[in-house]
Amino acid sequence: MTSKWIRHWRRYRRSSGMQHELMTLGLCLLLGLLLIPSAIWLVGRLVLGQYANGGWGALLADYFLALAHGSSAFWLVAAGPYALVWCWRLVRRMGPYVRGQ
Repeated sequence: MTSKWIRHWRRYRRSSGMQHELMTLGLCLLLGLLLIPSAIWLVGRLVLGQYANGGWGALLADYFLALAHGSSAFWLVAAGPYALVWCWRLVRRMGPYVRGQ
């Protein structure tokens, strides 16, 4: 199992151009659509208690319904990981200018 993940990671790192960007977008959307809402549910359950509409599945259903209705807050959560990638790229690119090089 581990070698499979290592192969995928190496393939991602070797890719360039449009293929690399599409793979980055796919990974970020996977994070924004499944992992981030799950983390929100887990932290909310630990801090606030049970989700009012049900469990984890109910939260995901409500999340996808809100995305389908175009809620900007939910789209911000979904697009957040990709926005962070672009912010990171900007910081890395601006680094030499900030240091005066």
